[in-house]
Amino acid sequence: MTTASLDLASLLCSRLCHDLLSPVGAMTNGLELLADEKDPDMRAKCFELLEQSARISADKLRFFRLAFGAAGGFGEMVPLHEARGLVDALVGDNGRITVNWVLGSDALSKSAIKILLNLALIGIDALVRGGTLDIGAEAGAQATEIVIRASGARVAFDPAVGQALDGSLPTAELSSKTAPAAMVQLIAAQMGGGVQVHATPEALLLGAVLPSA
Repeated sequence: MTTASLDLASLLCSRLCHDLLSPVGAMTNGLELLADEKDPDMRAKCFELLEQSARISADKLRFFRLAFGAAGGFGEMVPLHEARGLVDALVGDNGRITVNWVLGSDALSKSAIKILLNLALIGIDALVRGGTLDIGAEAGAQATEIVIRASGARVAFDPAVGQALDGSLPTAELSSKTAPAAMVQLIAAQMGGGVQVHATPEALLLGAVLPSA
């Protein structure tokens, strides 16, 4: 493994830990409150907090296990309903984003699924005030096409993420925020495909075209 690969793996781990810190911290706080609380109503609220935080943590772990990791091994097809469930759960925990799906296939390759999930993550991150996330994917005879559109009152897209997606961001400038985009670019390049980005203050359009094996 090269130094660059190790650095990217470390940054992806940092991103995972960053996203888990809040719900895990909430569980810790809930347990501390529960230990000292005697009022039945307050104890019930503590249990609600623990249940919500545990669900969010589990949803994030399931998402990142497939988006960043090697869930189920390499080189196999993954049902699109599995990816859909992971994104829907992640967005459901957010509460401010609506997801629309247009799927023309039942399954995609593991690599294509990773690209879909990470592009969806970038779209979710851009919707800082909520909005709509439209996701489309189809595996054709010649290529697999993936499209993500994030739209809302304010779309915040870091130009560094765009540079990571097109491969122009220097490795030394990668961060935990841009690491998922860098992984998308790397996977797409290895598949002989490419990634497209178009951003405005109201919408972010992300696309990937991946030649069929």
